Amino acid sequence: MTTDANPAILAARVLVRGIHLDLTPALHQAARSKAEHLLRHDDSIDRIRLDLELDRTREAKDVFIAKGRIEIRGPDLIAQVRSEDAYKSLDLLVDKLDELLRRRQQKRIKSRNDERRLAPKGRAGAE
Repeated sequence: MTTDANPAILAARVLVRGIHLDLTPALHQAARSKAEHLLRHDDSIDRIRLDLELDRTREAKDVFIAKGRIEIRGPDLIAQVRSEDAYKSLDLLVDKLDELLRRRQQKRIKSRNDERRLAPKGRAGAE
């Protein structure tokens, strides 16, 4: 599984956004590079959206909420994590999305190789 080498195409497939926070160039680049690793799993991924939100209302400390959505054939994969560090939130989110992609792929392989589906069907009255 390969990714497109063209940066313009990658920019269209990976969307990174900050909510209630201005993303620094380093944070934006870190999020983009982590998302590009997810594109290696499956060629059918249309788009990856990563939102990093700063939540100051719930706790005394700032909390970063990272939300991710992988738009893919079939149901979209959605995940959300929260932590006190923006980079840690991104790492946890990418790990979670990676696991969702792996589970989806394993489920597809399992259903494709299902023994009941592959077993020859008996004919009625053909004894």
